[in-house]
Amino acid sequence: MTDFDEEIDLKDRSRHGGPYDRGSADSYYGRPIDPHYYEFGTGHGFPNPLKEGEEGYDEYMAGYADNEASGDKKNWG
Repeated sequence: MTDFDEEIDLKDRSRHGGPYDRGSADSYYGRPIDPHYYEFGTGHGFPNPLKEGEEGYDEYMAGYADNEASGDKKNWG
């Protein structure tokens, strides 16, 4: 768990395309930090960027940090 985790509702973590989901996916695939989410689910529409202080930013960062801490990474080999 990270500093960003304190107020993240579990349902927000599981929403496909939500900020937490996108943060953990970016980390998993070795992508750089790029806070965003998909309003209607991953791949539906365009990614909505998030800036520090906006709703969803902390959720994205928590997803990224949690996955980094777990060490769960895509094996490209």
